[in-house]
Amino acid sequence: MRVIELHRSVTESNDQDALQLREELRAKGVLLVNLMSAPGSGKTTLLSRIITDLKEKLSIAVLEADIEASVDAERIEALGAQSIQVHTDGMCHMDAGMTRTGLEAMDLSRTDLAFLENIGNLICPAEYDTGAGLNVMISSVPEGDDKPLKYPLMYQKSQALVLSKMDALPYFDFDLEKFRERVLFLNPSIQIFPVSAKTGEGMEDLEAWLLEETAKWKGSGKRA
Repeated sequence: MRVIELHRSVTESNDQDALQLREELRAKGVLLVNLMSAPGSGKTTLLSRIITDLKEKLSIAVLEADIEASVDAERIEALGAQSIQVHTDGMCHMDAGMTRTGLEAMDLSRTDLAFLENIGNLICPAEYDTGAGLNVMISSVPEGDDKPLKYPLMYQKSQALVLSKMDALPYFDFDLEKFRERVLFLNPSIQIFPVSAKTGEGMEDLEAWLLEETAKWKGSGKRA
């Protein structure tokens, strides 16, 4: 298990760095998905299910970003996927320079789809372009249906929203239709996938979308 310590954030000209990284990944045919959410929303559990379900169709790698520890990277690596852990030295986000540092430690020549499991935080990660081809956020049922009202930026910045832990819906006061209305008001074009990584509910639609987006990304790189 490799752990990379990141002791500073490269924020100056981050947008240009992100654009360059995105085009490099496009040329390599690697779709990078920036996965954002609050702590405990189920990012690693969701990734574990995706890797297990799609490992015969895609080569998947995961860049795990945490302030400390490496438990998530170890969990992903145990599934047979390539995984690198990065420590952000207390910073609450990843930016393009930090993402590049992590990706350079990976063998992208054998990767179709890469995930950046960003720091668990509903504010800072949405403020920085990481160079990813897609921004995807997770919101879980136990967090409540009011989160789009409190943290709108992440919902506005994401191309897809995974509503996780749907198996817990009967046990929480969560209004699914109200949640949808609030999300679509902020971002009318966002894709919404209600899922349970535990039971498999909704995973087929989410995984079909990931397969389609990966194929589109590879195709766009060939035309470039």
